Amino acid sequence: MDFMLDMIEDKIEFFEADSIKSLEEKIRSQIDVNRAIMLEVHSVSHQMYISEEGRKFYSAVVHFKAKKK
Repeated sequence: MDFMLDMIEDKIEFFEADSIKSLEEKIRSQIDVNRAIMLEVHSVSHQMYISEEGRKFYSAVVHFKAKKK
């Protein structure tokens, strides 16, 4: 039986929340998780949307890449 471990090179994650503070906490928590598997933040893209009812909605895309040696 062969057992192979491949290192993750790139990982893109999507986040959404109803407040910017909640969105930041979700991203910060996932950064710590990905740091454990040797990934660091490469880029972040975020948006805010206001519904017709005036409700705010925040979303973000975070691109993680393997740490450079």
